[in-house]
Amino acid sequence: MRGEVTDFIFHVWLEPLEPAGRVGDKLFVSAPGHVRGWVRERYGDLLRTAASRAHGCRIDVDLVDEEWEPPAVVEAVPAKSHAESVGLNPKYTFEQFVICDGNRLAHAAALAVAEMPGQAYNPLVLHGPPGLGKTHLLHAIGNYVARYGDGLTVRYATVETFTSEFVSAVRSEGAAGFKSRFRGADVLLIDDIQFLASKQRTEEEFFHTFNALYETGRQLVFTSDRPPAELAGLEARLRERFECGLVTPVETPAPDAREAILRKRLLHDNVQMDDEALRTLAENVDSSIRALEGALIRVVAYASLRGEAITPEVVRTVLGRLPAASSLPPGTATVEAIQDAAAEAFGFSRERLLARDRSAKVALARQIAMYLARELTDVSLPEIGRGFGRDHSTVVHAHKRIAAEVATEGPAAPTVDMLRRRLADRAE
Repeated sequence: MRGEVTDFIFHVWLEPLEPAGRVGDKLFVSAPGHVRGWVRERYGDLLRTAASRAHGCRIDVDLVDEEWEPPAVVEAVPAKSHAESVGLNPKYTFEQFVICDGNRLAHAAALAVAEMPGQAYNPLVLHGPPGLGKTHLLHAIGNYVARYGDGLTVRYATVETFTSEFVSAVRSEGAAGFKSRFRGADVLLIDDIQFLASKQRTEEEFFHTFNALYETGRQLVFTSDRPPAELAGLEARLRERFECGLVTPVETPAPDAREAILRKRLLHDNVQMDDEALRTLAENVDSSIRALEGALIRVVAYASLRGEAITPEVVRTVLGRLPAASSLPPGTATVEAIQDAAAEAFGFSRERLLARDRSAKVALARQIAMYLARELTDVSLPEIGRGFGRDHSTVVHAHKRIAAEVATEGPAAPTVDMLRRRLADRAE
């Protein structure tokens, strides 16, 4: 593995790993709690490839804690669930959602819809600024129905996915298959309906899909960054249909709710942080849940790489290093502008940045661009991934890696700051 990553990555994330045992075709590797989740997400494929090469046959790898002992019986790996097969994130559940005053009604409505599809609120429209949990609730509905819905089918898509599949179907004369996928669902979940504006043919198809499902009692749930009445670019007949059910906002959480969100995330990731440090972080990051979790990643990475406990002083140090004057407000930059700026800074074309080039220089530029796209735009993770021709999980990995370097003033930090300034100058 050492030859596949930089020395920095190897010493920080991979060197602490230890072989713990092998059962059948699975190798168990122990890892300290502060690196286990990150290594599993970022370097799981690398571990499996290295293990298979070392053993001379295909072998799976599982990361475990340092107290792990070989089980008497190893359970078979479950098949991919229906929820995962239709694009739902299994981590987004009602149990993982933190309820507060700003989202209480939205949560209650989403849960009612999940328990009684087509009977509670139809359609349900959740609206609010990016990063507050609308997509989490959308996936939670889908995961609940997939698990407890007695065979009801779920279809999840962003408007961009809906549009691209529709265009592909028209070009390939496969419209029947497209219609069966969306109009055959018992529960249809569509993210970011604001992007339907000015897409005439997609709006037309969406209108007929809405009618086909609504008239047969199937459940429809949508998210948007604004209430339907404010989506001026949409046809009036579509706005009217969005408003015929329940329209409810998802609002910014108060400080106590932000603390609760952080506590749940820390518990999930098995990370220790004292109450005062947690409170300091919650009080100083108030723009969105997404920004709050991003700040938490930076703080944890900084403390982990320096071998320090997470204290209020550490939190203030990390937050103080986040770019301020050179930052752009979220939503100002575009993914395309960020890609152009990153490619220019590294001295090659945007086409090469987006190509399947795995050289170290191009890979770093691509990861920095993904990080900035996540930080400076309101575009969802799946959309950013598609903008780079990658899966959304690749964007998550890139964001975590560059966030760690920014927090610890690693080699990529000066380039990130320079690109922030350059993008800010071009926006003026």
